[in-house]
Amino acid sequence: MKHLLMTLVAFAVAGVTTLANAQELKGNVIEGEKKIAMCMGCHGILGFHTGFPEVYRVPMIAGQGPKYIVAALTAYKKGERKNPSMRAVAETLTEQDMADVAAYYGAQGVVPGATLPAKAKAPSPDVAALIAKVGCTSCHGENFSRPIDPSYPKIAGQHPDYLYFALMSYKTEGKPMIGRANPVMGGMAKQFSNDELHLLATYLGSLDSDLKQIQRPRLR
Repeated sequence: MKHLLMTLVAFAVAGVTTLANAQELKGNVIEGEKKIAMCMGCHGILGFHTGFPEVYRVPMIAGQGPKYIVAALTAYKKGERKNPSMRAVAETLTEQDMADVAAYYGAQGVVPGATLPAKAKAPSPDVAALIAKVGCTSCHGENFSRPIDPSYPKIAGQHPDYLYFALMSYKTEGKPMIGRANPVMGGMAKQFSNDELHLLATYLGSLDSDLKQIQRPRLR
């Protein structure tokens, strides 16, 4: 019994230590720039569209919150977000790689002196009702660019077709290569029709944003 208790304590201490180390992991912008070759093939081409499972513009990630980028990459690596291409990329990355890449992309959206409105422009009554129904601003912020938790995404100004695809993914179940396993977002997305999600995505995409898409240098 005593041995079992000591073993459980050891596991608990190890878990706390691992969590502390993960929380202290710092990304390096310079190192991150050296690790984005696979990212640039899609995220570094202005207007680039993916064709799987639907045609939509790949999301803008420059200016996105670094902790969110790490959370997203981790979810792809674990299979919680289903996308064969993104999982293949994420599986090659260590935790430090993810932190470095996230630090690089997070820094790309910094514009000295630029400020966003504290509150997003007023939506139409129909969209306002959708937002109020599930309280989108309670997590993503009043301007949808200042989430209450840094592991949540900035969604203002993101490509509407990508936002629509992402929201639809939370409704998708039972498909091996499509879908996102997030009980909170899944519960919210399932309350809306596809048309309502399209309205919401269109509004969010029209807002002022920190997000950018940076064109990669041409190969010579």
